[in-house]
Amino acid sequence: MDHLKILRERFGFAEFRPGQREVIQALCEHGAAVAVFPTGAGKSLCYELPALMWDGVTLVVSPLIALMKNQIDFLRSRGIAAARMDSSLTPEEARDASEQLRSGELKLLYVAPERFNNERFLEIMRRRKIALFAIDEAHCISEWGHNFRPDYLKLAETAKELKAERVLALTATATPQVVENICAGFRIPKNCAIVTGFYRPNLTIYTTPVAANRRDALLLDRLNSREPGSTIIYVTLQKTAERVASMLERAGHPARPYHAGMENQERSRVQDWWTDSDRNIVAATIAFGMGIDKAAVRYVYHYNLPKSLESYSQEIGRAGRDGAASIVELFACAEDIPTLENFAYGDTPTEQGLRGLIAHLMSQPEEFDVSLYELSVRYDIRQLVLRTALTYLELLGFLRQRTPLYASYKIKPKMPAHEIAGKFQGERARFISDVFDQAHEGRTWFTLDIGKAAENLKQDRSRLVRALEYLEEQDCVELDVAELRHQFSFVRRPSSMEDVILALGKRFQRREDQEIRRVSQVVELVSQDGCQTNALVQYFGEYREEPCGHCTWCQVREPQRLPANNVPPPLPSGLEIESFRSLQKSHFEVLGQPRQAARFLCGLNSPALTKAKLTRHALFGAFEDRRFADVLAWCEKG
Repeated sequence: MDHLKILRERFGFAEFRPGQREVIQALCEHGAAVAVFPTGAGKSLCYELPALMWDGVTLVVSPLIALMKNQIDFLRSRGIAAARMDSSLTPEEARDASEQLRSGELKLLYVAPERFNNERFLEIMRRRKIALFAIDEAHCISEWGHNFRPDYLKLAETAKELKAERVLALTATATPQVVENICAGFRIPKNCAIVTGFYRPNLTIYTTPVAANRRDALLLDRLNSREPGSTIIYVTLQKTAERVASMLERAGHPARPYHAGMENQERSRVQDWWTDSDRNIVAATIAFGMGIDKAAVRYVYHYNLPKSLESYSQEIGRAGRDGAASIVELFACAEDIPTLENFAYGDTPTEQGLRGLIAHLMSQPEEFDVSLYELSVRYDIRQLVLRTALTYLELLGFLRQRTPLYASYKIKPKMPAHEIAGKFQGERARFISDVFDQAHEGRTWFTLDIGKAAENLKQDRSRLVRALEYLEEQDCVELDVAELRHQFSFVRRPSSMEDVILALGKRFQRREDQEIRRVSQVVELVSQDGCQTNALVQYFGEYREEPCGHCTWCQVREPQRLPANNVPPPLPSGLEIESFRSLQKSHFEVLGQPRQAARFLCGLNSPALTKAKLTRHALFGAFEDRRFADVLAWCEKG
C-alpha cells in the first residue's frame, strides 16, 4: 500500500517528517520498531498511518488521557474509527467503545497500561486480531530510566500473549542506555531503533539564577517586557500553581492554575481556555502538557527547577512546535533543591516495611493472590513503590506475576434473572441460572464472589467471566468489578530472607541515589561552562560541535552560578519538640521509624499517614523546606 498516498489523502500532509517513513518501513519489514522523536515531532503518525494499512485493530498503550482525547478527535475528524478505554469514560461511552471493538469497526483503540490488569478486557482482546501493539512513553520500561513504571515491564509479554502481529515503542526522552533497555524489553532489533535529533534551532534557552524572593518580580518583568504569547509556567507544587496564577491575575495577566488536585472538569476547562487563546497563561505542575497538541506556544518558563533533564527536555519541547522562534527560560533557584530531592527520598520504603512485606509473601502458598491496597497500608509503602518491589522480586527470579483478577463482580440485570436464563437452552440455561443463584441479590445489583462461585459450581473461572461478558454484549446485564487481586506464583523460594531484604534495599537505594543525581544534573546544566544546548542534546546521545548561539552561555560566554542558599538554623529549630514526641508516642506504628518521622516532618505523604489522617496535623511539613537527609539524620539520633 502506498504510504505517501495514505499520508496525503487520509491525514492531509504533503510529506513525512524526519524519521516517520523509516519507522513505518521497519514495521513493514521487521514487524517491530522504536521511535525516539522529540516532543511534537510526529510520533503519533507512526501508528496512526499503519493502522490503516493492515486488517485488525491497532492497540495504543499510553498513560496520557489528554493525548488519547486529542488524537481521537483528530482521527474521527478524518473519518478514522478510534476510541479509548479509561477511567474517565461514562458507562455509556465505555459500552459504546466495547461494542465498536467487538464489531471490528475500530481501527485504533487507546488504553492505559493498567487496563491490562482487567481480565474482562484481556478476554475481549484475545478474541481480536491486533495488527499493531504501540507503546507510548516506552522509556517507562527502563528500570533505570527517569519514570520507571512496573506495568510497562509486563507489556512485552502481554503483546506476545495477545499475538500482536507488530510492536512499536515510542518515546520523546530516552538516553542511549534507555533505548537499549527498550529494545531488549520489547525484543526489537537494534537496527529498528529510529532516533531523530533533539536539537531545536528555534528555541532560545535561557537559564537565569535567581533567589527565591526575587522570582515573582523576575517573572512579572519577563511577561511585561515580552510580546504576549501562549505561555506555560511550570512549577513543582500545586499550591505554587495556585499562588503564581493568582499573583499574575492581580497584575493584569490572563492566567489560571492547573494541577492534579483540581476536579477533572475544571482541569478540562482550563486546558480548553488556554488552548483556544494565543496569549493566555497557565501556571501548572507537570500534570499539564502531556499529550496536548498546540503548535504555537511562544514561552515556557520553569518557575521551579525541573526534576531531571528528561523532564526539562520534554517540557521545553512544548514550545515552538510550529517552528517559529520561541523562548524557554529556567529560573534556577537553590531553594528548590530540597523539595525535589525530598520527592525521591519519600519513595524509599523503610527496612521494617520491606521486612514485613517479604515475610508476608514468603508465608504464601506456591500460588497466591494479594490486594496491593491492603499491603500498601499494612506496610506503609506507596502502591507504585510496592509494585516496583514486586517487580524486583520477579527480576530476581523469585516470583512470576499472573493475570490480575477481580474477586467480586457486580451484576445489574436489565430483566428478571429467570428471563435471562430462559434465553438459553439445556445445560447453558442451567449454568446461567446457577450463576445467579451463587450471587448475593441486593436492591439493584447482584454481587458475585466469582472465585467461590467457580469452586462451588466446579467450573473454570474463565467460563464464568466469558458468560458474564456475553450477557453484557447481549445487553442483558450491566457489569462492574471490584476488589482487584494480583496473582503470583513462586518460581523459587529464597534460601535466605535477609538476602532478599538486602537485595531490595540496595535496589531502592540505587534508585534514590539516581533520582538525587538527576536533580544535580539540572543544576550542572545551569552552571555549564560551554554551550548548554549542546550539553543537553549530548545527554540524549546527540553530539554537536558548533555552539548553538541561542542559549545563555552562548550569549554571555561564561558559566552561571546559583545564588547561595540561605543557611537554615540548626535542626530542630522551628519544631515543637514535646508536641512531636507526644505525637510519635501516640502513633508509633505510623511515626516510630526514623524514615517515617522524617517523611512526616518534610510533608511527604504515605499510606499509613493518610489512614491515620496525620497529613492534616499542624506539624505535618514542619521541615518541608529542609533537606530530607538532614531531617532523617536528626530523627535517627532519637
